[in-house]
Amino acid sequence: MPPADTGASTVVVGASAPSSPVTTTAAPASTHERLEPGRPGYRRMSFALFAAGVAAFALLYSTQALLPAVSASFDATAGQASWTVSAATGALALFVLPLSALSERFGRRQMMTASLAVAVLVGLLVPFAPSMGALIALRAVQGAALAGLPASAMAYLAEEVRPKALIAAIGLFVAGNSIGGMSGRILTGWVAQAWGWRAALAAVGLLALACAVAFHFLIPKAKNFRPGSLNPKALAKTVVTHLGNPLLVRLYAIGALFMTVFGAVYTVIGYRLVEEPFSLPQGVIGSIFLVYLVGTVSSAAAGRLVARLGRRGALYLAVSTTAAGLLLSLADQLAAVLLGLVLITAGFFAGHAVASSSVSRTATEGRAQASALYQSAYYLGSSAGGTLGAVAFHAGGWAATVALGLLAVLGVVSITLYGTRVARAERRALVPATR
Repeated sequence: MPPADTGASTVVVGASAPSSPVTTTAAPASTHERLEPGRPGYRRMSFALFAAGVAAFALLYSTQALLPAVSASFDATAGQASWTVSAATGALALFVLPLSALSERFGRRQMMTASLAVAVLVGLLVPFAPSMGALIALRAVQGAALAGLPASAMAYLAEEVRPKALIAAIGLFVAGNSIGGMSGRILTGWVAQAWGWRAALAAVGLLALACAVAFHFLIPKAKNFRPGSLNPKALAKTVVTHLGNPLLVRLYAIGALFMTVFGAVYTVIGYRLVEEPFSLPQGVIGSIFLVYLVGTVSSAAAGRLVARLGRRGALYLAVSTTAAGLLLSLADQLAAVLLGLVLITAGFFAGHAVASSSVSRTATEGRAQASALYQSAYYLGSSAGGTLGAVAFHAGGWAATVALGLLAVLGVVSITLYGTRVARAERRALVPATR
């Protein structure tokens, strides 16, 4: 199977590869054995990062299932209310790179712990927001705090887990994201129906607090991290190098486009289901997010998909599944809409797991920055998808939101097809010409 999913060769990252944005001050730690299934510490690491993923996604998208209630409370449009989601994801996208650079100096584990602590603290303040503006501002601060988690987690896994187990390990972290997204939305839906959206946000804050405590006590100490002093010029050079890598740029674009679809669909779906012909109550709408369990399965299975189909094949399957779900969701029957959401969710999480793990495997240095750039693109896609999806829904209903999603899907297909042609051209160039 070809090792790259978009058309260039993939390099497996070694544990001791230096990261260029820092000046190394510690001796290499490459003699330490890295984690893999069956070895001590792997299970603790898996549970810890799973808990971190639950907390991060529960907090990051805590207002998404509540948007109709927030709109009603502040007399706001769908587009205005969508900024309570887009502000958080947009701030995360802006801050993920600088915070990932700090993780190179202070450590992945320390950055993840601090990130969760600040985000949880803000999460406990969010329910008391007196206005829409204050709510959006607090959500932006929360998103900025969470920016320290995703890229640091990817770099931690790349350094501490054996390469052959990396996709599976990242899949488990992404699975935690899906569980967090699901549990947060279900929790907020039913709590909001009984006690209002402010109580719902408080419940999410308490859930995230429990997950953050579990993460703190479970996460193993990093054995292969090499701390260094910050070097802004080297950081800028590393970012430019990554952005000059065609494979990485394609992976960043794929992540952004997948998340544009997902952000648009799940920001708007509550407004569609609360209206005719569905007219569902808030608690039932929150329960719709049980389909996130499908994302848990598909992201955890990403490694097996790649082993069978190759990375490009896995991406084609993911994007086809997403497109089929979008088209199916156009029906006015609730069963068809639910099946469409299942397919969209399965395709999205599989595609995200494949693309994000490929970034970690492709970067030979500056791994945290490579992952940070992916996360920036990914969450900018979420922010754009949420806002544009809401605007499209206001202008043309659910069909317009689906059209936006299909346009993003077409972008993923185009990028992957281009990568396939590049890979074939590279293989032909390696074969000596015959006379």
